[in-house]
Amino acid sequence: MADALQLHHRERPPAGLLDVPPTALRELLGGPTLLEFPGRRQPPVFLTVLLHGNETTGFLALQRLLRRYQGRLLPRSLLVFIGNVEAASYKVRRLDGQPDYNRVWPHTETPDCAEARLMGTLVRRLRRRGLFASVDIHNNTGRNPYYGCINRLDGRYMALASLFSRTMVYFTEPRGVQSLAMADLCPAVTLECGKPGLEAGIRHAEQYIDAVLHLAELPQRPVMQHVDLFETVARVRIPPRQAFGFDRGCDGLRLLEDLDYLNFQVLPEGTVLGRYTGDTLPLEVDDQRGGVAGDYFALHDGALVTRRPLMPSMLTLDATVIRQDCLCYIMLPVAAERIAGIDTTPQQRAGG
Repeated sequence: MADALQLHHRERPPAGLLDVPPTALRELLGGPTLLEFPGRRQPPVFLTVLLHGNETTGFLALQRLLRRYQGRLLPRSLLVFIGNVEAASYKVRRLDGQPDYNRVWPHTETPDCAEARLMGTLVRRLRRRGLFASVDIHNNTGRNPYYGCINRLDGRYMALASLFSRTMVYFTEPRGVQSLAMADLCPAVTLECGKPGLEAGIRHAEQYIDAVLHLAELPQRPVMQHVDLFETVARVRIPPRQAFGFDRGCDGLRLLEDLDYLNFQVLPEGTVLGRYTGDTLPLEVDDQRGGVAGDYFALHDGALVTRRPLMPSMLTLDATVIRQDCLCYIMLPVAAERIAGIDTTPQQRAGG
């Protein structure tokens, strides 16, 4: 499958695109596909959906938007990349043997593979076209607020995110994500739309796409008077051989059954995350500043606890997602003084 992977490109969307469920896209499109939709303004907005096959909100929002504009031009031209249609057919994040479709874009640390070559081809093609903005739509498996992610502390990127939510997350790791690659070409944002398939998230994403298509130009600063900006500083993972679960009968690390309620909460030192009777921490931490798991977590009387105040995001109760990605990310608030100093002067976009 991976050896034959290629980028499909259609200037006219196939019949049935507006009506099929995500599970039918593999048969309809044949593989990862770039679609073009004409609009009154240029350059186009670039929209990415289904990089994870079970995160369907972006595609469902796109279908609704296109139905509303049937027979009419969009306010601005739109390029849409529909990603992991193989995984979507099975309603999973990715298939066994596949890399994560949101870790193989340019700047990736993933070893060379067909998927990385495909994303490189796509980005080179987009660079030649020039882009107004890039939007990558995702879902969470745990309880999280709607929020936008940016990879540059730039007023235009923050403006793009603030159209979706006052809550923003700035990150530069992990490498190989769509928005990091696209940030070299134009203002780019990743939208986290809550759990997949929920009506409120689909409606919010549709309204956001429509709002961006209506922009004549990007604002140079956030559109909201006040924003909550956080920076991701570490990723927390459970080692591959470490057993874990959420019920009382599990072996190894037993995590709280309602762990995802802790997302976007400042957890005081000593907050219990689960129970563990081993001698060494059952967690690994990738800290951009050189920290280790013991800087953030500790074992105390059989409990896994926080060692310092911290704020997690993307805590989930989905064991498969934990294995394929991580347990959570750790964030710190960005100081108001740092936000006030963010450059809002227009800069020339690479390739645009």
